[in-house]
Amino acid sequence: MLQGLARASLEVRHMRRDAMHGTLLLMGSGETSPTMVEVHRAAISGLGAKPRAVLLDTPYAFQENVAEISARACQYFARSVGLDVEVNGVVAGADWVFCGPGSPTYALDRWAGGSAMADLLARVRAREGVTVFASAAACTAGVATVPVYEIYKVGAEPYWREGVDLLGAVGLNAVVIPHYDNAEGGTHDTRFCYLGERRLSLMERELSVGTGILGIDEHTALVIDLVDERVRVAGRGGVTVRTRGGQSVLPAGATATLAELRELLLGEGRFVAPAVPEVVAAQRTLGEIVEACEQSFAAALGSDDVSAATRTVLRLEEDIAGWSADTEQDDGGPLQARDVLRRLIASLAAHTGQRVVARIVPPLLAVREKFRCEGAYEGADAVRDALAEGGVRVEDTADGPRWSLLP
Repeated sequence: MLQGLARASLEVRHMRRDAMHGTLLLMGSGETSPTMVEVHRAAISGLGAKPRAVLLDTPYAFQENVAEISARACQYFARSVGLDVEVNGVVAGADWVFCGPGSPTYALDRWAGGSAMADLLARVRAREGVTVFASAAACTAGVATVPVYEIYKVGAEPYWREGVDLLGAVGLNAVVIPHYDNAEGGTHDTRFCYLGERRLSLMERELSVGTGILGIDEHTALVIDLVDERVRVAGRGGVTVRTRGGQSVLPAGATATLAELRELLLGEGRFVAPAVPEVVAAQRTLGEIVEACEQSFAAALGSDDVSAATRTVLRLEEDIAGWSADTEQDDGGPLQARDVLRRLIASLAAHTGQRVVARIVPPLLAVREKFRCEGAYEGADAVRDALAEGGVRVEDTADGPRWSLLP
């Protein structure tokens, strides 16, 4: 029977500082988004002032923009988390190691026969350092791996690949499925890392008896304290422990011992919900922020409150900037959000007359100038084009931008 499973604070920083020296952190998604900042900060809180931090680009090294992805990730960890990260540094002896998005099987192929996989296993077995596996990398953390690209993108029949099995080093016989609650498919089932229930059920039958599934929701982390042998669920969603005999869901804030989690994976334990659930604050995803801004914008224009509509546009621009380092870009990511921003600006310009335009164009040009200063020229061009669609011409001069109404 699973005993002692209780709700706790979302912030894992309350765990004992010396325990954080040995941590395995598995993330379902959002690893470089604002939703996971506090989880990252908590994980490094016991590593000292200048921990040696290593980012492995292995899962996405096949992409043409690998350098750009790594740069965004390094920027995120430096600005939001306070980590100076080295790309593809030596794993052995590192205080903190991160591996994230891309292709699980590409990573496995590159690690095969090399020292990185052995070093990753060694640090978990030794209960030393913080090891963060997220998204594609999290897929590899169990005894078997979901070949996401081959099944979902190429159409291969469902099958398993052997995993790195970091969990086996702490006595957990399981496979890890990130993006467990994904709903991008809309009309088709993309839960369970894009497998859907039909394919996951087929694959589940191929697992050996006693092997369970750890399903980690998006923007959610399973934090495993390797020293105290306790686990905690942090973030927006939950962690599903699925076996052939049923499933248990550990919600955000839930804690348990490793022994209790092993029982659940064997189908021998039972999750007992707390009598009084604790409300855990959850940060919104970029997709939810965009949707809320669209609703606020529509309401503001509906009441002819141009000032409120303008504030909504400026607030959305700030949020997009905060999500610009997200390497995985759930819900369409900043690019799709900027498309919405452009549409809102165009709608705002079309809604107003010349008197109001004279009041709102300067702050919008300030947004454009901010994009230009940050090197986000695509965003700057989007603001300019959106203003043009709304009847405002922008010309760059030696004295700065000059605008006028189109005839």
